[in-house]
Amino acid sequence: MARMHYAEASPAPAAREKTRTGDRAVAAWLLACCALVFAMVVVGGITRLTHSGLSIVEWQPIVGALPPLDEGGWQETFRKYQQTPEYRLVNPAMSLDGFKYIFWWEYAHRLMGRVIGAAYLLPLLWFALRGRISRDLTWKLAGILALGGLQGAMGWYMVRSGLVDDPRVSQVRLTAHLGIALLIYAATLWIALELLFSCAHASAVSKGLRRFAVALAVLIFVMALSGGLVAGIRAGLAYNTFPLMSGSVVPPDIFAIEPWYLNFSSNMATVQFDHRLIAWLLAFLVPWFWLRVRRAAAPRRARLAADLLLGALALQIALGIATLLLAVPVPLAAAHQAGALLVFSASLFVAHSLR
Repeated sequence: MARMHYAEASPAPAAREKTRTGDRAVAAWLLACCALVFAMVVVGGITRLTHSGLSIVEWQPIVGALPPLDEGGWQETFRKYQQTPEYRLVNPAMSLDGFKYIFWWEYAHRLMGRVIGAAYLLPLLWFALRGRISRDLTWKLAGILALGGLQGAMGWYMVRSGLVDDPRVSQVRLTAHLGIALLIYAATLWIALELLFSCAHASAVSKGLRRFAVALAVLIFVMALSGGLVAGIRAGLAYNTFPLMSGSVVPPDIFAIEPWYLNFSSNMATVQFDHRLIAWLLAFLVPWFWLRVRRAAAPRRARLAADLLLGALALQIALGIATLLLAVPVPLAAAHQAGALLVFSASLFVAHSLR
């Protein structure tokens, strides 16, 4: 009987190993999608910094996948841009070569969106049809796919706001576009971490520390959104001193716009001050959190994640100050946007490690 019991029980470890192998494959695919989303957010930031976002005046998800292929195509695409307020009011002297420069950045951004859609949808169908993912997980991943569709629509809704008399995109729509991208990134990364790691070793961690980790992730998300508003109204080109703004801790024109609530989205002083304020808050909270993790009975992975969060935040603050003092050079500003995603990733990693 003992031998029979051993024979019946022995397949279980093999089955568990097969499941873990399948989970790792799905997680690797999701992490690859995260890398693509990361790159797309950075390219989107460069598109904004180079004022390239309004160079393509149509939304053609299928036909628009191909760029102009000959001189006639380039001339036609350029003529469409010449009919926009941005060309007439901002770039009336732009040559075809200058147009090609801004076109390629916007085209790269849109092409990456199409590539991400295919890189996500096709493996999802393959895993689902072969039974490699559970029904619950399939629905979660389908929800992320729906967010991707919403992101594409929001991108065009954002561009349309700049194809009117005032040739600049709405900073609110820009921030919403960024926010959806961050939600897609966060959900994809979280599911990948769920597939890769167990939560059993964090059971001794206090609920307070877990909530602290989640609160930090939420605050970092808000900080990234505030950075979207800074980029949207080009607030980084004003108040290029640190730590003071116009010689004051709080700039005097922080409530210069009426009604008062518009200052939080449209006033350069207020938007930049809010972004700085959140950075100062994180500069205090993250080291405090790091100390608490070090003193708690936290698993090794959580301590590593806290170290990464602390280091990423220090790098991000340094990049932010340098970007501000140098009046937003494109390479530094792009690195600052990438740094925001690194900080956000580390916060999700540490929150998952303590769940």
